[in-house]
Amino acid sequence: MSSKDCEHHGADCERQRLYRRAFAAVLALLLLVLLTVLVVWLVLRPAKPAFYLRDVALSQLAVVPALPGGGGGGGSSLTVAAQITLSSRNPNERIGVYYDRMDVYAAYKGQQVTVPTALPRGYQGHGDVALWSPNLWGTAVPLPEPLAESLAQDTGAGVLLLQFRVGGRLRWKVGTWTSGTYHLFVNCPALLMKNYNNGSGSGGYRLQQGTVTCSVDV
Repeated sequence: MSSKDCEHHGADCERQRLYRRAFAAVLALLLLVLLTVLVVWLVLRPAKPAFYLRDVALSQLAVVPALPGGGGGGGSSLTVAAQITLSSRNPNERIGVYYDRMDVYAAYKGQQVTVPTALPRGYQGHGDVALWSPNLWGTAVPLPEPLAESLAQDTGAGVLLLQFRVGGRLRWKVGTWTSGTYHLFVNCPALLMKNYNNGSGSGGYRLQQGTVTCSVDV
């Protein structure tokens, strides 16, 4: 309204002024809160959680070769069973981590060979350590022939290189504020050697290089 109109509608003009001032105050408060959160975030700058592969026990590893001439409608396949021990540590002093979802699986030369196994969701406080010991398995997993041949050579030599990978989502917690969701990807290369002393046939592989420091991307 113009100043001339306000002379005839004084109450309406005053009400509009109050609405505008209230809106400006709320907007300023919101911007202040966002700025404060941004400053705190930039000052604290969260470090990625550290993941470690502590142990691997591969109890079953059986490759079924393809039938000659491709008969029977199937190529080579792999059946595998393992238990791993995985830990993570939150290196931040003032920032907590919410693990919203995490799935772990085994891969050979980049191909997934076990079904994803879910790890428990949870909160990891400042400097806290979490430990998981999931069982991983894959039954009659199809293998391309080049991978099947490579795996046969590795098992014949008694040495096997697998990757244990974790995919999931996490959130950061600073005081009462919680961030949005971030994607988490962890890769743990594991050199396994056959344990000839345990009398097992196709399995019996154990982790050889001690604790493995995994690569982490957030």
